[in-house]
Amino acid sequence: MDSPLTTIGLPIALGIIMLGLGLGLTVADFRRVVQFPKPALIALACQALLLPVICFGLVVALDLKPELAVGMMLLAASPGGTTANLYSHLFGGHVALNVTLTAVNSVLAVVTLPVIVNLSAGHFLADGSSIGLQFDKVLQVFAIVLVPVAIGMAVRVLREGLAERLARPVKILSVVVLVAVIAGTLLKEWDNIADYVVAVGVAVLVFNIISLIIGYGAPRLAGVGQRESIAAGMEIGIHNSTLAITVAVSPALLNSTEMAIPAAVYGIVMFFTAAAFGYLVTRQRTTAASSA
Repeated sequence: MDSPLTTIGLPIALGIIMLGLGLGLTVADFRRVVQFPKPALIALACQALLLPVICFGLVVALDLKPELAVGMMLLAASPGGTTANLYSHLFGGHVALNVTLTAVNSVLAVVTLPVIVNLSAGHFLADGSSIGLQFDKVLQVFAIVLVPVAIGMAVRVLREGLAERLARPVKILSVVVLVAVIAGTLLKEWDNIADYVVAVGVAVLVFNIISLIIGYGAPRLAGVGQRESIAAGMEIGIHNSTLAITVAVSPALLNSTEMAIPAAVYGIVMFFTAAAFGYLVTRQRTTAASSA
């Protein structure tokens, strides 16, 4: 289920993408996140508290097999993936907020992910399996997210003209890379897709849509701007499925291929649902602007 595509190719591709995002960011963008923390606090509360509760209710209502139920809870407890930063960039979200949320969420996951998964395993599984999240997984997320962004920002400071010239080509390259990852994932899992979808397709799709709606809707109801709400929607709606798969299949952690199935299906579904979500909110913003 894990492969060179996800363990090596995807992190490298995302690192290149994050470098491109850094070309368009300044220190002032991150300063605004600190000065106006409400969007970040709302997103973190939704991610760490609300979504696990909703996911638990969903798996109970659908009466999933115990291993699949724990896999869904593992997915809900996983922080936002770096792919969220790319989607936020493509659809006009506040990318600096995404980068901040990804970093903070990854640190919080060291505590929240084992707690949520251990409680779920104790409830659903007879053997009550337990895990602890290895700190090196957090360091990997930091390396993929923060280091390339910092390099891109440094290029912008030192060579602003070069950064501006590179912005459009890198954005196009980001789309090409994303399409290649989607195609590669589909081809790799083609023989198993039908079985996976039958097992958890409905649960994964419903949870993904709910995550996107809550991530975008909760900040909007609280009076947060649309760019920040798009960023929160992507961050909460696009979980780190690669991390969830790694935790599930690792012999040192859960050692269960079946628990990785929800994350594997989610890792495919989220590409399409997030794109549809981004199109809808972008269209809404365009329509509102033209009506004004």
